[in-house]
Amino acid sequence: MSLPLSSYLKTLPTYQPGRPIEEVARELGLAADSIIKVASNENPFGPSPLAVAALHKAIPGVNLYPDGNAFYLKQKLAAKLMVEPANLVLGNGSNEIIEFVSHALLGPDTNVVVSQYCFAIYPIVAKMSGASVITVPAKNYGHDLPAMLRAINERTRIVFVANPNNPTGTLAAREDLIKFVNEVPDDVLLVLDEAYIEFLDDPVDFVPLIRLGARKNLILMRTFSKIYGLAGVRIGYGIAEAGLISALEKIRQPFNANLLAQTAALAALDDDAHVHKTRSNNFGGLEFFAKALRSLKLEYVPSYANFILVRVGDGQRVFNDMQKLGVITRPMGGYQLPEWIRISIGTKQENERCLDALIKCL
Repeated sequence: MSLPLSSYLKTLPTYQPGRPIEEVARELGLAADSIIKVASNENPFGPSPLAVAALHKAIPGVNLYPDGNAFYLKQKLAAKLMVEPANLVLGNGSNEIIEFVSHALLGPDTNVVVSQYCFAIYPIVAKMSGASVITVPAKNYGHDLPAMLRAINERTRIVFVANPNNPTGTLAAREDLIKFVNEVPDDVLLVLDEAYIEFLDDPVDFVPLIRLGARKNLILMRTFSKIYGLAGVRIGYGIAEAGLISALEKIRQPFNANLLAQTAALAALDDDAHVHKTRSNNFGGLEFFAKALRSLKLEYVPSYANFILVRVGDGQRVFNDMQKLGVITRPMGGYQLPEWIRISIGTKQENERCLDALIKCL
C-alpha cells in the first residue's frame, strides 16, 4: 500500500470481540436458535422490559438527530449519583471514554500504566496515540496496586484500573484501592473502570471524591452494557471533575449517544427489578460454576463480575470444540492466557448446557 499510514499501526493488534451467534451459525451450519453465547459478559435476560417498551415508542423518531447534549439522561444520572450534569460525559459505550482520555492526554513520549491481564482496549488505544505502555505483572491474576504506583514516572499520563477486572474477574482489596486512589500523583489521570460495579455487594464508592472536588485526576467509567443489558445500543458514561469533563466534551463527536441509546438508558434506570433479577441470577451462576469446577478439579479464578475464567489446557481447542456443540465461549490467548477460556454467566439452563459441553470437550 502506498498510502502513508501511521507508523503506530504496524504493531497495533486488532481487538477480537466475542463471536456473534449469526457468524458461528453460518460457519458451522448450525441453526442460530440452537446456539448460546456465553462469551461477551452480556445480560442473559436481555434488556430491561421498561427499556424495550421505551424503544418501541422512540423508533418513529429515528429520522431526527438526537439531543447532542443528552439533557434528560444526564439530569437523571446526575440525580441518581448526586453530582452535577457537568460531571458527566456520555460515550458510545464506556469504550469511547477510553478514547476521549487518550486523545486528551497522550502522545509520543508519554506512557500509560496498566496491569498484566488488563482489558485489551487500554493498551491498544494508548498505542494508537503514540504512547508507550508500562505493563505491571499481575498478582494472583489481579492488580498489584503498590507496584503500579511505583511504575508511574515523569512521562506517565494515565493509569488504567478495572475493578472488578476484565478478563480475570478479580477485585482489589478495599483498603489497597482507597490508598491507591489517594496516592496517584495529581498530574496523572486515574481511569477507574467500573463496568461491573453493579455486581458487587458493597463496592467502594468514589463518587463523593468527585462530588466534593477532592480528586480532580480521577474519572470513573460505567456502562449500560452489562447489568442493564444494553450492549447493542452502545451507551456508557464517565464521572469526573467538571474541568476534565469540559475538556473531554471538546473531543466527543456530535450525537455519539444516539436516540435509541439515550431512550433505553433513561428507562433502564427505573427498572430496579431487572437489576435485582440479574444480580441474583449472577450470584447463583457463579456459585454453580465454582462448585462444578472444583469437583472437576479445574483451576478457576474466583470472580466478582458476571463471568468466570477457567483453565482448560488448550483454550483455543476447547473453544473450537464447544462452538461445534453450539456454545460460544471466549478463548484467552489474546490476553496471554492460552490455557484458559472465559465463560459469561448465563441463565440456569445456559449454565448447565455450557458445563455439559465443557465436560464433553475435556
